[in-house]
Amino acid sequence: MTPVRDRWLLVYAAGAVVFVAMLETSIVNVALPAIRDDLGSDPALTQWTVLAYLLPVVALVLPAGRWLDRVGKRVALVVSVGGFAVASAAAGLAPGIGFLVAARVAQGVCAAVMFALMPVLATLAVRPEARGRAMSVLATLGPLGAVTGPPLGGLLLGVAGWRPVFFAVVPVAVAIVLVGVFAMPDDGPLAVPDRHWLAEAALLAVGAGVLLVALTRTAEAGPEWLLLLLPAAVVMGLWWRMPASRPVTTLLNVSGVFAGHVAVLLLALGFAVMQFLLPFYLGDVVDVGPEATGLTMLAFAVGMGVAGPVGGVLADRWGAWRAGAVGAVVVTVGLLLVQPLSPGWEPLDVVWRLALAGIGMGLYGGPVQAMVMTAAPRALIATTGGTIQLARNLGFALGPAVATTVWAVDRYSDTGMRTALAVGVLAAGCGALTLGAHWWRRARNRSATVDPGRQPVPERSSSR
Repeated sequence: MTPVRDRWLLVYAAGAVVFVAMLETSIVNVALPAIRDDLGSDPALTQWTVLAYLLPVVALVLPAGRWLDRVGKRVALVVSVGGFAVASAAAGLAPGIGFLVAARVAQGVCAAVMFALMPVLATLAVRPEARGRAMSVLATLGPLGAVTGPPLGGLLLGVAGWRPVFFAVVPVAVAIVLVGVFAMPDDGPLAVPDRHWLAEAALLAVGAGVLLVALTRTAEAGPEWLLLLLPAAVVMGLWWRMPASRPVTTLLNVSGVFAGHVAVLLLALGFAVMQFLLPFYLGDVVDVGPEATGLTMLAFAVGMGVAGPVGGVLADRWGAWRAGAVGAVVVTVGLLLVQPLSPGWEPLDVVWRLALAGIGMGLYGGPVQAMVMTAAPRALIATTGGTIQLARNLGFALGPAVATTVWAVDRYSDTGMRTALAVGVLAAGCGALTLGAHWWRRARNRSATVDPGRQPVPERSSSR
């Protein structure tokens, strides 16, 4: 049912959901040495503090979306965000590294549901004509959470140690739960997944988990870890042949949905390549300290934060695909201007280029997500939330792996760094071309099926 009025409180609650979930992907990184020293663990085991969160997020976000299509959204919000708060507090109270890793796994499971749920909340909370602005709230606050994580974690670490790094999200999570309890209608119970769903989730978890380990370890230990992509592909191929995959294949055959997913993955990959390489460039080539590096990297977040609301307005007034395609082009141009990585640059030379790329990301993110969610069948709206988040997370995970692999070919030289960033620019450009091609096909189809002065004929589903 289309809402008779826009409920922006729910939209901002959904934005807070994605903010805290993304914050937890990055805030812990700066605290790893302190956790290692305080809990007496070795570096390899301490690293699982990060992986224990990321693995269930990537592995379970699609099954979570499939499950959310069958249950009440209010109770799912309360349970997932409430569970996230409890797991965060448990992580902050952890007496040992094993307890901490277990708490992080619980956080990741809840976050997978949250990632799949938040675009559903924003979609259901507003009328279609306001959906671009609603999705831009999510598309802005999510990356801001990821970018805010390291400086906020460093501040908390310096003032009070590593445990407040986990406690910081608890008050926000409690506030979100209260919004869910008092501002959302009761739309059904929380059904227990059946055994078929559990089998599907297990297979997807294994495939996506192996894929994430391959990509993460490639970025840390070398390209040989890419060999794990073979068993991951086999497992995902088995899932693709299961009846449970049919809703996903049906979804991807809807006009524009596949193009949107491809663009989201490729642009996330290009952004992640840049985010991975620039700290090395600023530290090793420009020779600036970590404080200057952090401030320089914030330029992307500032540009995106400024442009995000503009992207939403353009999507609602100008058309989501058109606004998204223009934003994707601006992202690509910004990354292209960063790509030379001249040894003579100062941090300010990088700042304005990063800000331009961030402006493009702000213009692009909300409109494309709004168009995909609008095009999706109503019965698969939560599945769509899961698939779009999976595409984005895979892009973020692929970026460091691609950058490391290409950079290593040239023995980690400055030239190899530029080549790796050029690959990221190429990926972003392909994402922009994907959106532009779909925009052109839409315009051509409408010109062939619409008479002057008459209403457009609804688009038919097309194969990918």
